[in-house]
Amino acid sequence: MSYGALHVARTGLDAQGFRMQVIANNLANVNTTGFKRDRANFETLGYQIMTQAGAPSSAENRYATGLNLGTGVELAGTSRMDTQGTLQTTGNALDVAIEGQGYFQVQMPDGRTGYTRAGNFNRSADGTIITPDGKPIQPQIQIPEDATSVSIGADGTVSAQVAGQSEPTELGRIEIARFANPSGLQAIGDNILVETASSGAPLVGAAGEEGRGTLRGGMLEGSNVNVVEELVDMIETQRAYEVNSKMIQATDEMMKNATQTL
Repeated sequence: MSYGALHVARTGLDAQGFRMQVIANNLANVNTTGFKRDRANFETLGYQIMTQAGAPSSAENRYATGLNLGTGVELAGTSRMDTQGTLQTTGNALDVAIEGQGYFQVQMPDGRTGYTRAGNFNRSADGTIITPDGKPIQPQIQIPEDATSVSIGADGTVSAQVAGQSEPTELGRIEIARFANPSGLQAIGDNILVETASSGAPLVGAAGEEGRGTLRGGMLEGSNVNVVEELVDMIETQRAYEVNSKMIQATDEMMKNATQTL
């Protein structure tokens, strides 16, 4: 039985180690534009059924409760918490934040479509609106060389004031993608998420329609990480790790005593 206790405590150490890694990643991205914090989810491992509840205990009686010995815990997965981050005014014309549900679409180098909440866009040498690492948004929008100012409306309409014209010129519209299960999107780094079978197909359209959020030009969405909450979780995880370590030490002492006695 002591060997079983050692195994259970070891699974606890592994689980708390994984949780600490999730918390560390959240804290590392506290200032990452559009970042959504993750939460570690755990589940029990299989049980050793020594006595089945309801099994006969004698010719006339049955066990009211069974004897089940747990074998530990494991990381079941991580959930992305898609709560709204704080909107921060930047004054940059190409900065845009989504208020509500939805993701910007960008073209990946391999031709796939990536999805992101980070709207810190830039202008390429040929006038294309791109992400900081050069991925063009979808559908692509070109800004004329002689544009003196650019504005992004709540519905995603991008307009530019062109020299020599009294009225702004409409350049295109930033479309937003919404998913039935946004938690099913897979993070691949660089603030990019990709579609999976769990997320479902994207529902693409204008901002502010069919459940999609509206856009806020000249603003960025900050991370939704709450430093105080993460620190509390970190302390809780550390204490749980210490308890499992002490369990291993205590079990080891019990085995030593048993060996010496026998």
